[in-house]
Amino acid sequence: MSMARRLVSEGLGTAFLLAVVVGSGIMAERLADGNVAIALLANALATGAGLIALILMFGTISGAHFNPVVTLSEAFQRNMPGKEVLPYILVQVLGAFSGVAAAHGMFEHPLFFASEHVRTGTPQWWSEFVATFGLIAVIISCTRSRPAVTPFAVAAYITAAYWFTGSTSFANPAVTLARAASNTFAGIRPIDAPGFIIAQILGATAATLVFCWLYPATQKDTVSH
Repeated sequence: MSMARRLVSEGLGTAFLLAVVVGSGIMAERLADGNVAIALLANALATGAGLIALILMFGTISGAHFNPVVTLSEAFQRNMPGKEVLPYILVQVLGAFSGVAAAHGMFEHPLFFASEHVRTGTPQWWSEFVATFGLIAVIISCTRSRPAVTPFAVAAYITAAYWFTGSTSFANPAVTLARAASNTFAGIRPIDAPGFIIAQILGATAATLVFCWLYPATQKDTVSH
């Protein structure tokens, strides 16, 4: 695939992902009538279902990263050239903000408005470390052992992580930045975003090192990428 097709794929995929996350959060909060558990369940299920569709849709074009730490992990594993990392991350961030704007437009919100949802402190940062560690672990282990199931495994993990992490599993710097521009159920205060992003980078780094050791790359893996 040409670089242009891959970048458009990453941008569109990330935009749709944020539209799913933010849009389903708004809808869930409206319909749950104050029941936060029901709202979170709806938000998690919609996100998981959307992820399966999006990874299947864009995976064969760009790899369906939709996430800067996934891109950095892939580059570390030499599954993509280093010169493609920055363009991938740029379109992921742009796509994420576009997705937030699309979701807001569907629910008559301003295109962007800073979140007031407090998400900070050691438990939240640790949650993001664990969430991101697990995401990268799933991606490396599945792509190196059973690649056909990777979309389903990633979606299942994220759906579960909405519930078992105190942060509801952002696990994605582009998602974190864009959700800071959404004062909705899915939002995070802009001042809290850097702590999440640092934890995500650390979690992704640790998982890449551990799971590349647990699942050493074969010549076939290298050729397939």
